[in-house]
Amino acid sequence: MALPSADTPLYNHPLPDIETWLRRQGCEQDAEAPHRWHVSRPLWEADVILDIDSLVVRYINAGSDGKDIQRAFKYSLSRQDLEEAIFSGP
Repeated sequence: MALPSADTPLYNHPLPDIETWLRRQGCEQDAEAPHRWHVSRPLWEADVILDIDSLVVRYINAGSDGKDIQRAFKYSLSRQDLEEAIFSGP
């Protein structure tokens, strides 16, 4: 499946394309909460939540005190910008 160009804002992506993009990034969809995705990298792990007006990322135990770090990104950002911001880690 061909995704829209990487400089396209995420709000211009149909939901199946957003889900394909998340899978390509190694995210796994939560079976009980389909708006929630989980991703694990060697140095960090995070939950990615498709909220109403933004994509919310919660990096698990990523703070210096062991607490979670949460960030929200508007869907108006391009897929490329979101990819760089989210998947580079906390």
